[in-house]
Amino acid sequence: MRSATLIIVAAAGVLMAAGAHAAPAKGDHLPAPIVFFDIAGPDMASQSSFYRNVFGWDVAPDGRFSAPATAPLAGTLRADPAEKVLYFGVDDVTAALEKVVANGGKVVAPRFEVKGVVVLGLFADPVGNRLGLVEMSGAAPKIP
Repeated sequence: MRSATLIIVAAAGVLMAAGAHAAPAKGDHLPAPIVFFDIAGPDMASQSSFYRNVFGWDVAPDGRFSAPATAPLAGTLRADPAEKVLYFGVDDVTAALEKVVANGGKVVAPRFEVKGVVVLGLFADPVGNRLGLVEMSGAAPKIP
């Protein structure tokens, strides 16, 4: 049984595959946005340190932080077991995974390419939350 949970809070809306989204036309209604996410675990101090050291997030003593996000935030729906994976954009997946390990996390899947789509890596934070990395080229995902 996992002691950690990952919760993504979102109002009912539309999630679109990466690269297949466009901003709404002026005057169009914005679909319900993702407005908050929560990464839970048994030790907030170690989690705060991990996310501060790996991603440079400014985490307050009460655990609150603001992480930068792309707009619109892309997503996908999958017919897999009930797992939610949050992906963070980084310049270099391999270097980020090295930071993950150096700060108590584990590599789940080393850097790999989905030809014509994206470059990814998967990791678990120190409390077991499974998360992902997307290699970025500027503000867009790197497409191999």
